Amino acid sequence: MDSGWIQVFVLTLVECVAPAGKTVCQQQELELTFLTQADCQTALEQMVSLKDAAENVIIDKSNTRCEATARQQTVFANVADVADSVGSEVDWRAPMTPEKSMATIDANYQSRLAQLKTCDETKDVPPCKIGEIIVEADVSGEPVEVWRLEKK
Repeated sequence: MDSGWIQVFVLTLVECVAPAGKTVCQQQELELTFLTQADCQTALEQMVSLKDAAENVIIDKSNTRCEATARQQTVFANVADVADSVGSEVDWRAPMTPEKSMATIDANYQSRLAQLKTCDETKDVPPCKIGEIIVEADVSGEPVEVWRLEKK
């Protein structure tokens, strides 16, 4: 286990919040750390939008930003070393690679597809399938209308 420097992005949100019923606000600064610039920018946009909607918050947009920086962090050679280091001290979940994640989703989908009857067999009562498409029940409890393309 070594120590190394990793690039991170720090979202700094500067806001002035007025307590309920007051007209004077108190400035506060919030910092959040992200591993990617895209995640930082997305969070920044969402937080500014959310805070702008509040009646008692003023955002200092000139000082609210995402900045690249570096943090010294413990680094590991592989996922197994991380698992060994963490042990049972905290909840640990090994990261899923996109390939594993998509393979798992596809396997679950295919398994569910194999278990379902066709919509013709169920007289369009969901859940059912049309070819490779799963038709789910509407959560409102209303009957589901299944559309079909008639080929001539």
